Amino acid sequence: MNQGRIWCVVNPTVGLPLFLLGVAVIAFTVHFAILSNTTWFGAFFQGSAG
Repeated sequence: MNQGRIWCVVNPTVGLPLFLLGVAVIAFTVHFAILSNTTWFGAFFQGSAG
């Protein structure tokens, strides 16, 4: 693992939850942007065929 020394700077009990929180925030932001800017995505989530 070439990035293993990052844990000498940031404790894994702090770094991993922050990383996972960042990934979740980005995922929710992308999904919200798609839902609010398209007409077909909401219908797809409701089960309507295209």
